[in-house]
Amino acid sequence: MSKPQSYFHLHLISDATGETLLAAGRAAASQYKDARAIEHIYPLIRTTKQVEKVLEEIEAEPGIILYTMVDQELAAIIDARCAAMGLPYVSVLEPVLTVFQSYLGTPAGRRVGAQHVLDADYFRRIDALNFTMEHDDGQLPPDMNDADIVLIGISRTSKTPTSIYLANRGIKTVNIPIVLGVPMPDSLAAATKPLIVGLIASAERISQVRENRLLGSTPSFDISSYTDRSQISAELAYARQICGRHGWPMIDVSRRSIEETAAAIVALRGKNR
Repeated sequence: MSKPQSYFHLHLISDATGETLLAAGRAAASQYKDARAIEHIYPLIRTTKQVEKVLEEIEAEPGIILYTMVDQELAAIIDARCAAMGLPYVSVLEPVLTVFQSYLGTPAGRRVGAQHVLDADYFRRIDALNFTMEHDDGQLPPDMNDADIVLIGISRTSKTPTSIYLANRGIKTVNIPIVLGVPMPDSLAAATKPLIVGLIASAERISQVRENRLLGSTPSFDISSYTDRSQISAELAYARQICGRHGWPMIDVSRRSIEETAAAIVALRGKNR
């Protein structure tokens, strides 16, 4: 018999956007299947007044406190108040910065929001995101070699969300649907630069996703065929045939998160360079 779900407050205080804390907090919380975090996110906290207000809210709803604070005076206020309240608190980046300082022999510059500087890498990611959104779901670029990665797969194999995730890492991604009996565009087979990856999943998984998808009220749409597992199996066989013919690698996304799928694609890209 499974334990009843319990809840706890997770307070995330950041002098920047809070993305680092959110990722760390969720990664830790995911290890506790019987406890769910109620997240309180406080981004752009950079003054004593802001810190005091946050601490008042924490006192009203006590829990675990994670923070990233470059200003050491503000960090000291958080430490002192949390200790006084008897609450657990962690400066998430501090242990990492200590390791860097020890190895590199120089202290960190301690720039607020340094990871979000508008540098060349930032604009590369924005460019990749624009490119990916413009070439979603079969919208082919004039030159396929403008893409870094092309994802192909039948409907509901997470092509679009995976493409967007990759774009956020600065990787220009095109995704093309595979439709049973319809050949892939000639420009794809002729492309020499992009890594082409087929996304597949089990027929059962795809059927479940398709059934849960909110379908439009188009009278001509055949819902039964769209979710039929034998039909999906035929679509998957066709997808495997296409990938096998061209030697394109395939990734089974049945039990993978978007992040895990993207990581596997990036690893393949590294091997194919």
